[in-house]
Amino acid sequence: MKNLALPLAFGAAAFAIASPALADVQVTTNLPVVELSVTETVKGDPDLATIGAGVSSRASTAVEAMRVNAREMQSVIDRIKALGVADKDIQTTGVSLYPQYDYNRQTQKQVFTGYQASNRVSVVLRDIDRTGPVLDALVAAGATDLSGPDFSIDDDTQAKAQARAAAMKRVEAMARDYARMAGYPNVRLIHVSENVAMSRPMPMLRTMSVEAQAADASTPIQPGQVGSSVTVNVTYEMTQ
Repeated sequence: MKNLALPLAFGAAAFAIASPALADVQVTTNLPVVELSVTETVKGDPDLATIGAGVSSRASTAVEAMRVNAREMQSVIDRIKALGVADKDIQTTGVSLYPQYDYNRQTQKQVFTGYQASNRVSVVLRDIDRTGPVLDALVAAGATDLSGPDFSIDDDTQAKAQARAAAMKRVEAMARDYARMAGYPNVRLIHVSENVAMSRPMPMLRTMSVEAQAADASTPIQPGQVGSSVTVNVTYEMTQ
């Protein structure tokens, strides 16, 4: 995926470069400048899968709903750990408690029916080949809803470096093209900044019940590839 923004400015201009210490360096030029923004993406095989697992429980009182939910969620967490997932890769992402109502058509009023408690965790799997079996095992352990998987690369430093190099090479060639079209033989880099991001496949969201475990095969999962993107924003001065 490549995004391109090509504003071209002529005349005097001043540019600031901010360092982590918030020091400003002013570069002033009376020559024409060209400002470019280029995005390059390098794709690679993911080595992490993040899934969400949750339990929802209902009871007549808030205390009982939370008590039941705590017991059922603990069973799910114990199952996650039994699958070899480290504590650092399990994180609670939300606990909620809501009153439940049904609509009475005869009285046309909301009728209180009890409380629903929910608890969700985010789980990082470092062996993505086990994603399908892990999802099935969590349902068997009592998870009432699952989300994901969301695939990523644990260390994409090399991929970002490749994307950065490709972006800088392309943006310099573009700047030289603009300079030649404007009648200038060369360019001088006077400002550069970047934005980095990791693009991922759209996570698959679904709700599963215990009955889903009746399937003969484990849930099929295709990790595909994920992309590490770098956007460089540069300003070149056109020189004689």
